[in-house]
Amino acid sequence: MIVCSCNALSHLDVEAAIQSGASRPSEVYTARKCRAQCGNCVPGMICLLKEALQKHNAFPLAPSLIAKAAPPAIKKAG
Repeated sequence: MIVCSCNALSHLDVEAAIQSGASRPSEVYTARKCRAQCGNCVPGMICLLKEALQKHNAFPLAPSLIAKAAPPAIKKAG
């Protein structure tokens, strides 16, 4: 499936970038030697990154994605 039509990136490109260590959209673009154009693909790419990282048991490699999805921390008084 095509993920980024501007750069003709497929889900296989995203998975290959993850296997090379990518855990953010910018790292996927760098790994595939391109850059974001219009930005419409970023939400879908984040979804694919989360799925692939979970599948490969590497979700801890993407703390920025966790931070966006996690509720704010509650501080204890005292």
